[in-house]
Amino acid sequence: MLTFETLKEQAASGEVDTVLVCLVDMQGRLMGKRFHVQNFLDSAYEETHCCNYLLATDLEMATPDGYKATSWEAGYGDYVMKPDLSTLRPMPWLEGTVMVLCDVLDHHTHEPVPHSPRQILQAQIARAEAMGLTPMMATELEFFLFDRTFDEIRAGDFRDLTPISGYNEDYHILQTSKEEHVMRPIRNHLYAAGIPVENTKGEAEAGQEELNIRYADALACADHHTIAKHATKEIAHFHGHAASFLPKWHHDRVGSASHVHLSLWRDGSPEFYDANAPHGLSELGRQFCAGMIKYAPDYTFFLAPYVNSYKRFMKGTFAPTKTVWSVDNRTAGFRMCGEGTKGVRMECRIGGSDLNPYLAQAALLAAGLKGIEEKLELAPHTAGDLYEDSDAREIPRTLRDAVETLRSSTMLREAMGDWAVDHYTRCAEWEQEEFDRVVTDWEIARGFEKA
Repeated sequence: MLTFETLKEQAASGEVDTVLVCLVDMQGRLMGKRFHVQNFLDSAYEETHCCNYLLATDLEMATPDGYKATSWEAGYGDYVMKPDLSTLRPMPWLEGTVMVLCDVLDHHTHEPVPHSPRQILQAQIARAEAMGLTPMMATELEFFLFDRTFDEIRAGDFRDLTPISGYNEDYHILQTSKEEHVMRPIRNHLYAAGIPVENTKGEAEAGQEELNIRYADALACADHHTIAKHATKEIAHFHGHAASFLPKWHHDRVGSASHVHLSLWRDGSPEFYDANAPHGLSELGRQFCAGMIKYAPDYTFFLAPYVNSYKRFMKGTFAPTKTVWSVDNRTAGFRMCGEGTKGVRMECRIGGSDLNPYLAQAALLAAGLKGIEEKLELAPHTAGDLYEDSDAREIPRTLRDAVETLRSSTMLREAMGDWAVDHYTRCAEWEQEEFDRVVTDWEIARGFEKA
C-alpha cells in the first residue's frame, strides 16, 4: 500500500507517472481515468468527475431505459469520484502506475450515491458496527484460462474455445506447473499491490484456476476481490491468454464459483466461536447464519446476476442447488468450515464467478443481520447428497425467478432502501429482456430442419 507522501516521492523520482482513478460499476468492473501523477497530486486526489451512466449500464455499456437515477430525458449528468486514499496502491504489472478506488457522490449534494456498489456494502457494514460487530470475509475466485487472448477469441466469434490444459487439474501440480508463466505473476504482482494472496490451485475442470485471498474486513475483502479479478484478466492478456470469469462457458464443463466465507468479530475476537456450543458456533453465529439461509432466495440475484449464472446450478458439479447448511459438505448451499475452532465460519457456495463482491457481501450481511434482529433459530444441519434431498428448498433456478424474489423482498428494501432495490431490479429485468430477444445457436441447430 502507498501513502500520499510516498506517492509524492515516487512522482518526484520518476518512478510513478500514472494514477488510475477508479470506481466500481454495477457489474463489479473498474471504470475511471488515467491521470498524470502530477495532476493527481495537485487536485484530482480530492475529486474528479464521471458520467452518471456508469452506474446504469449493462455489460455491453448500453444505456437501458427504466432507471430513475439516469436517463436521456435527465441528460446524463455527472457524479463525483472521491478517491479513498487508504486504497492507494501500486499496480506492478503496469509500468509506472498506481491506482486508487473512489466512492461515488452526488454532484450537487456530495452525498453518497445510494446504488453505488461500494456504498451499498458500506451501509451494511455500518449496520453491523452499530451492533458493535465487525464483518470479516474472504472470497475465492475461480476462472478459466484459455489458449488465446480475448481479442483473438472475439475475432473467432467466441467459437472453438480451447482451455490452457486438456484435463481436470484439481490440485494437480504437474499441470499447474505448465501454467506458472501466468499464475506466478498473478500471485506476485497482486501481493506487491497489497492484496494478501494465499495461494492458487488448479480447479476441477480443464483450464480452471482458483485464486484464494486471505480474509479481511468486508470492505477490504471486496476491494481485494475486484482488483484481483481485474489484474488476472490483464496479466493473462499480457501473457497471451484470456482469463474468463463467465460461470458456465460450456454445458458439458463444470462452472466457476466465487464462494464467500464470513463471520462476525467483536473487539478483535471471533464472535461466531463458542467452545461450549454445538459445532463451536455461538448463538449469535447461529442467528446470523439462519438469516442468510432464510433470505437466500431474496438476494440470489446479487450472487447470480446474469442468465448464464443459473446454468451453473447443476447436480454433481459441486455447485449447490439447495438453500440449506451442512458441516463441511460441498453439496450444500451453505457449508460450515472450521467446526469447533476459533475459525468457525459459514461459506456461502451459491455465488458464481461473475458476482459483484460488494453487492453479494452486502446482501449476505443484510440477511444475516436480519437474522440477529429476528433472533432466528438455525435449523439442524443437513447431511448426505443434498442434490437428492427433495425436502430442501431450491435456489431460484433462473434469472427470471430471481428478479421476482428480489423485487418482492421486504428484507432487502428495509436494509438497502427501495431506491437501490428498484435500481437493481431494473438491471436484472434488462438482462433478461436482452436475452429473450436473441435467437441462440442452440435453437437454430435444433429446429432449423427438424421443426
